[in-house]
Amino acid sequence: MSEQIDQSRRGLLGTLAFGAVLAQLGAIGTASAQANSSAPTAGRGTHTSFAALKQVRAGVLDVGYAEAGPADGAPMLLLHGWPYDIHSYVDVAPILAAAGYRVIVPYLRGYGSTRFLSADTPRNGQQAALGSDIIAFMDALKIEKAVIGGYDWGARTANIVAALWPERCKALVSVSGYLIGSQELNKAPLPPKAELQWWYQYYFATDRGAAGYAKYTHDFARLIWELASPQWKFDDAIFDRSAQAFDNPDHVAVSIHNYRWRLGLAQGEAKYDALEKKLAALPTITMPTITMEGDANGAPHPEPAAYAKRFSGRYEHRLIKGGIGHNLPQEAPQAFAQAMLDVARF
Repeated sequence: MSEQIDQSRRGLLGTLAFGAVLAQLGAIGTASAQANSSAPTAGRGTHTSFAALKQVRAGVLDVGYAEAGPADGAPMLLLHGWPYDIHSYVDVAPILAAAGYRVIVPYLRGYGSTRFLSADTPRNGQQAALGSDIIAFMDALKIEKAVIGGYDWGARTANIVAALWPERCKALVSVSGYLIGSQELNKAPLPPKAELQWWYQYYFATDRGAAGYAKYTHDFARLIWELASPQWKFDDAIFDRSAQAFDNPDHVAVSIHNYRWRLGLAQGEAKYDALEKKLAALPTITMPTITMEGDANGAPHPEPAAYAKRFSGRYEHRLIKGGIGHNLPQEAPQAFAQAMLDVARF
């Protein structure tokens, strides 16, 4: 679910200084002028499914993914969040495919038809593991470089690929901006109102929370959807299509580990230590980037001014108005697709 950048946890402590930050950045600056969509929900609900899913062995996973567009098209990779799935892009993919792009939408570890190849592999949800999964996935499909877009866990993962493997990312679209963080930064307490938004993170830190998520996975996910997108009137059919992905046998374990790892309550794998050290330094993202935010995002998320300086290439921020919540690609597919098309031409 919405992953407020860990750096922003400290930023929230400096809320009183926010006005000064805005002044210094020139209200994000001309390079990141906000763009408001005149028809934010255009294209929403047009499609209900992808073509038959594919599978490919990649690293420690057998990854399930959807694909659209010409096989020889320039690749675009779309990454979903928690607790959502590839259907966040069911209306985005056809737009990009019609423009001639090869669009690939994988299930992250713990979702849908993606499976671990070995029972002995830790069901690890740490950020470097998810980033490494995408590199292995690109290798398996022989994709050297792609335009990558994402939100929530998907945005963080896209950020990580862009930061650590810049040669693999042509351009980036990231909902809620720069989401890379570290366990050390997460040690800083937030003001009470900010902590309240992370209630599920603390719930998951307990045995009761893990058992509760396992028992009420679908109910829990639906509550998160409602809180994160309070103005999105999705119906049972829309939710149920995505909820099937949570029946993955590793979904609960990966989800719980992700949030516990961030609080330093669960160990990561040693093979990712070097990557986490680099990520903890909050590396700058150098390729062209468009960041986006919905005007009704009910999930924890940083202000654009908090992360604009983390992008050193051509950069633009877009605020999508009209009651758009956390699952921006599914709630405003035309706006998200347009950002992907635009950044590819930067």
